[in-house]
Amino acid sequence: MAFVDELKIFVKAGDGGNGVARWRHEKNMNLGGPSGGNGGNGADVYVRAVRDTHLLARYRAKREFRGESGVDGKGRSLYGKDGDTMEILLPVGSIITNLKTRKKIFLRKENERVLILLGGKGGRGNESFKSSRIPSPKKWTPGKPGEEAEFFIEVELIADIGLVGLPNAGKSSLLNELTRANAKTGNYPFTTLEPNLGDCFGYIIADIPGLIEGSSGGKGLGHKFLRHIKRTKILAHLISLENEDPAVAYNTVRKELGNFDPELLSKKEIVLLTKTDIFNNKEMIRAAVRKMKKIAPSVIALSIYDDAAIKEVREMLIGMANEKSA
Repeated sequence: MAFVDELKIFVKAGDGGNGVARWRHEKNMNLGGPSGGNGGNGADVYVRAVRDTHLLARYRAKREFRGESGVDGKGRSLYGKDGDTMEILLPVGSIITNLKTRKKIFLRKENERVLILLGGKGGRGNESFKSSRIPSPKKWTPGKPGEEAEFFIEVELIADIGLVGLPNAGKSSLLNELTRANAKTGNYPFTTLEPNLGDCFGYIIADIPGLIEGSSGGKGLGHKFLRHIKRTKILAHLISLENEDPAVAYNTVRKELGNFDPELLSKKEIVLLTKTDIFNNKEMIRAAVRKMKKIAPSVIALSIYDDAAIKEVREMLIGMANEKSA
């Protein structure tokens, strides 16, 4: 299923049921006192966070949500039933913007639940208007309409480990090896047009689409995907050894991360020099590792065809994730 990280929906809370004018029918009295009940309240609408990153894709065919209306009141002083509360499930990491009020709601934790719209109040039946001055009121009131609004929903992925790097650095291939995520791969830029996720022994790894110089200003795939890195705990920075100077590629991506959000530069990271299998010159690979270790403390050179290297990377990433969550 395609990953959808932005969606606009229309939501309406339930309308209140109408109050009614009714009368008691008693023996030898065709029209007794008032007995019209109040209408039920319309359904309130909540959003709740769940661990399902593909939920928005399922809503593409259904972008309108309507809460249940309250039931009209009845005779014999019976109140109408309230509308059942509506819950709209959204992925953890969702930002919900009310396009009418511009208010933003952030869902950062699983099962976090927030009220977004109030249902309409039920109308009053004629019995509620009875008083010593008006013993037989005919008055009743209709239910109030429920609140409604359009909402813009965007998702910031909350992953343990984010794979970042220039296009064609091998991120999707590594994700597949680490997690069997079956992400699309290809030997050309921008194979990944949307973030891919995989599970590695309970830790979520996100393959973030390739960054290029100017991404923080919207160039290429732009900052649309940079926001997915914000809440990632650890960055695995992939650099293809096809780059003439890996340090230049490293600094290019770091610059874009810092321009977008300086806090990204303080995240714990590991540098992975990829595609060692296309080079026979082992000394050249060792020289690249030595050079990168002067810039970043944790550096590993690997090929996705080298099982030992993949195991080493997997164990290091899990170890870093364990340290981060300790």
